[in-house]
Amino acid sequence: METIIIEIRAGAGGDEASLFVAALYKMYTRYAQIKGWEFLPLELSQIGIGGLKQAIFEVKGENVYELLKNEGGVHRVQRVPKTEKSNRIHTSTASVAVLKKPKETDIKINPSDLSSDFYKSSGKGGQNVNKRQTAIRITHIPTGIVVTSQTQRNLEQNRQSALALLQAKLTKMKDEKLESQITDARRGQIGTADRSEKIRTYNFPQDRLTDHRINKSFHNLEKIMDGKLDKIISALS
Repeated sequence: METIIIEIRAGAGGDEASLFVAALYKMYTRYAQIKGWEFLPLELSQIGIGGLKQAIFEVKGENVYELLKNEGGVHRVQRVPKTEKSNRIHTSTASVAVLKKPKETDIKINPSDLSSDFYKSSGKGGQNVNKRQTAIRITHIPTGIVVTSQTQRNLEQNRQSALALLQAKLTKMKDEKLESQITDARRGQIGTADRSEKIRTYNFPQDRLTDHRINKSFHNLEKIMDGKLDKIISALS
């Protein structure tokens, strides 16, 4: 069993990009359920129209990194937004990063290198989540990396989730020895999230997903967005 952390962030496209993040998050959630993997949200930054500015979550299961490692990159969507009155197709992007979650013994974090802030969760949850300062933001002072967690029911659980995410990011930086900042460590996967840096396009008017790395298209986007990813992932292996 291994654990990975996936980050999905809105790129170009405003609110439509945030709606696309929510759709990708649902897609990976459903795929994890189909594979029988464990799935744990760490940070969901919601916006009022049902979108997500970012989604960070853990996935635990057999061969999870091997199967999902190629999901990292810029994903582009082409569709008519629900709010579009003139029926124009909009193009938006979201970036996906796939990180291995290190074991506790892989990398040590000095507590004196951390600065922590506590705040009330903005997400859905029980009374404790909404009324008490159970969410946490941790800054790793030497690198400037900031991680947050607000989906767990108490502060200690959120602290552990945030530290796990920080360990994953520090490990990736360590593995890529020439990189000194997390933006550099993740650049190979997500670039600047510009529309031109795409690895994959989800074209809804044509009901087609195209992976540009292998120049191959797949149809029936409804099923794909519901987690039916096996054919696509197999084509990339």
